[in-house]
Amino acid sequence: ALLVLGRPFGFVAMLGVIALNGMIIRNSVILIDQIEQDRARGVPDWSAIVESAVRRFRPIVLTAAAAVLAMIPLSRSVFWGPMAVAIMGGLIVATVLTLLALPAMYAAWFRVVRPHEEEESRLHSMPPADAAPEGDPA
Repeated sequence: ALLVLGRPFGFVAMLGVIALNGMIIRNSVILIDQIEQDRARGVPDWSAIVESAVRRFRPIVLTAAAAVLAMIPLSRSVFWGPMAVAIMGGLIVATVLTLLALPAMYAAWFRVVRPHEEEESRLHSMPPADAAPEGDPA
C-alpha cells in the first residue's frame, strides 16, 4: 500500500507494521480458538473449521473495517500518514487471508478431510460386496 500510494517506509511506517502484526495475530487467535472450542464440543473437524470461519466472519471483518476507517483521517498527515496507510493496506489483505487461507492451512496442517472424501476412502478400502468372505467356500 505504501508503494502504490508513494509513501515512504520509515520509522513510523515500521510502527504501523508492528501494530498490524498484533491485529493479524489477534484475528488468527480468535479464529483458531473458535475452531478448537468447536472440536472440543465434539463437532467434526471439517464442520468445526467451516462453521468457525462463518461464525467469526462478521466480528473479524467489522473490527478490521473499524480500524481501517479510523486510519483514514491519519492517512493525510505527513508524519502519521505512512503508518496509517501501512495499517490500512495490510489489514485489508490480512483480513481476507485470515478468513480464507487460515482455515485452509489449518485443515492442511491437521490433515482434515471433507466428510465425503472420508466415505470414498472407506469405500475404496472395503472389499467388493459380491466378494466371498475368507474361509467360506463358494
